[in-house]
Formats: sequence, structure tokens, C-alpha cells
Amino acid sequence: MELKFPPSLIILCFFFVFVCGDAIESPQYTVVHSESDFEVRLYRETAWMSAPVRGISFDKATREGFHRLRQYVHGANTNSSQLKMTAPILTTVIPQEKSSDYLVSFYISSRLQQSIPLPLPQQNLQFKKWGNHCIAIRKFSGFAHDTNIGDEVGNLVASIGEPHLPNSNISEGYFSTFKVPI
Repeated sequence: MELKFPPSLIILCFFFVFVCGDAIESPQYTVVHSESDFEVRLYRETAWMSAPVRGISFDKATREGFHRLRQYVHGANTNSSQLKMTAPILTTVIPQEKSSDYLVSFYISSRLQQSIPLPLPQQNLQFKKWGNHCIAIRKFSGFAHDTNIGDEVGNLVASIGEPHLPNSNISEGYFSTFKVPI
């Protein structure tokens, strides 16, 4: 059976999911296709706060972007509000001619999507709403790093086939089992 994905397909590499005692809100989805090494999920409209990061490594971009988003979550916003952590944290890789740009994103809780606190200007964060969209997911153990992200994306590309690919890919991480010191 040949798969036909909608044009809004985004490739997503899925990190190992840790189990923790507190329920962390995540975007809702429906699995629309499943195979042994990947699945395609349909996500409803969601809102994200994103930190753009230019031309450094995947590891450094994820760390820098997450640090700015963590500051936003812990009160670096116009309301000085403390927000509940959600999952996942996404790192979008946007290939450029000589390097890559990155967009590290935090899912905005459905309870806040009508009254989202604005980030402080020095955080250099961007609010984005995503319409309904499909994402191809490949699960693998461990964390994505500069040393393995290319191989994992390549494995997903091989599974779903070149004709269905967009010009960027996203990796998803769950940071739910540890707390970053403030």
C-alpha cells in the first residue's frame, strides 16, 4: 500500500518517553496510520511559544532555546506568570545553504490558549498557532544529539519515502523526569 500524506506533513523524531508521577499536558492527536517503525498522527490546532536559534549545533540550539523558554515558563513574561510545564519540547531543524537554523518550541497549555502571557522582549520568543496537521513519528531510545539526529531522520525518511518529505524536520523531547536548576 502506498502512503499518501497531506502537504502539511512534518517529520518528527520521537525521543524516549520517561514516565513521571505528575501528569504533563501534551497536544491531543489521533493515530491515522501505523507501521512497525513509524506512525502518522493527526494533531488538532495547537499554540506554541518558540525560540529561534541561528546556525549552531542541534545540541547547543536545543539547550539555548530551552533555556529561554524555561525563563518564559518561570515568569519572564508580561504577567510575571508561572506556567505549568507541558510536553513536548520541539526542536525544528531548518536547513540553510551552509548551516541550519533551529526553532525550539514549548506547547502552550489548552487552558491558556485564549490568554497567552506575552514573553518579555529580551527573550526573543515568537508565538505561533499551528492548524490541524499530520506528523510522522519514529520512536527511538535515548536522546537526540548531534551524533545521532541525522541517522534517526534518515531512518524515518527511508520508512516513509522521499516524495512525502517537507523541507524541515522536527525532533520532540520530553524533559519530564528531571528539573533544571533555576
